[in-house]
Amino acid sequence: MAETSANDSRLFTPYNMGKFNLSHRVVLAPMTRCRALNGIPGPALATYYQQRSTPGGFLISEGTAVSPTAPGFPHVPGIYTEEQVEAWKKVVDAVHAKGAIIFCQLWHVGRASHQVYQPGGAAPISSTNKPISRRWRILMPDGSYATYPNPQALQTSEIPEVIDQYRQAALNAIRAGFDGIEIHGAHGYLIDQFLKDGINDRTDEYGGSIENRCRFLMQLVREVTVAIDADRVGVRMSPAIDHLDATDSDPLGLGLAVIQGLNKLQIDHGAKLTYLHVTQPRYTAYGQTESGRPGTEDEEAQLLRTWRRSYQGTFICSGGFTRELGIQALAEDGADLVAYGRLFISNPDLVLRFKLNAPLNKYVRKTFYTHDPIVGYTDYPFLSKANKGQATLSRL
Repeated sequence: MAETSANDSRLFTPYNMGKFNLSHRVVLAPMTRCRALNGIPGPALATYYQQRSTPGGFLISEGTAVSPTAPGFPHVPGIYTEEQVEAWKKVVDAVHAKGAIIFCQLWHVGRASHQVYQPGGAAPISSTNKPISRRWRILMPDGSYATYPNPQALQTSEIPEVIDQYRQAALNAIRAGFDGIEIHGAHGYLIDQFLKDGINDRTDEYGGSIENRCRFLMQLVREVTVAIDADRVGVRMSPAIDHLDATDSDPLGLGLAVIQGLNKLQIDHGAKLTYLHVTQPRYTAYGQTESGRPGTEDEEAQLLRTWRRSYQGTFICSGGFTRELGIQALAEDGADLVAYGRLFISNPDLVLRFKLNAPLNKYVRKTFYTHDPIVGYTDYPFLSKANKGQATLSRL
């Protein structure tokens, strides 16, 4: 193991993310883990997040349902009932006890759900009546996989109610003690279903032009920022990622349209959002391809650089980053912060391992979405134990 060199140091330098003073640039990315039994975050979540907390570190929670219609996985947490708010307080307290900062990712999967997850067995809601194609499968409560059903397109008059669910969820997150929230507008979920022209076939003011397709997100961000202030709000988008059939004919233009809208909102509000979080197509690498890469690595990097230059605020990148790629992204001014997912699953002390350039535990993919409160969740060894021969190099 080697200490951090001068070339590596930016990954471990402080950063002022609005009102939040971070001690390093390594962020815990939001990841669905299916450990919140019956939608309630329990002690296992408190242990999991506390394990990955460092003084001045920044964590983003797993996708957290904003309403009863929002889930599309078994045992994902929500933040729309009082019981859920009270349960989250213990998780947040555990993170704060380590001196870390944590945002709650607000999530609605839209059509990426199934009647089994919906109140009364209803059809999932979406921007469209078109289902996700049969090449994709949804994880069912019994561990089997099924095809996605036909969704029900939201009526124009129903959209304000969904926006209000996000607003209330944001207020609930602040009551639970979260330092802020991230609006999940990526990866083929509800907001992305409005943004992408490969999905959105609406003929009202929420469909057609890029401006119309961005309207749902912009109205939502505006309502949430009024409720809890802009400096507690982050937004995640993935214009170039086709997960769950979320394709767009002009990813670059879509990303710029979202950024233009967010920049204007910041000016109108008189304060910047906490950050913009962009997942780049690299997350499909390492055998995890979706329906194909949208371009070469240089083309992908150009997308990120263009969005990075255009956004007026803190920029977080994520998507298959290694230690070396994260160092490179910061050195080339491709981002302010780098979020890590799979590597953080298997390495609760990832920040320390990165700083020492130490070997990494290998993650076990088959336990990503199980419901065991320990196995594949809180039982990965820390470096002190791994040094006794328990660690193996990750394939990433």
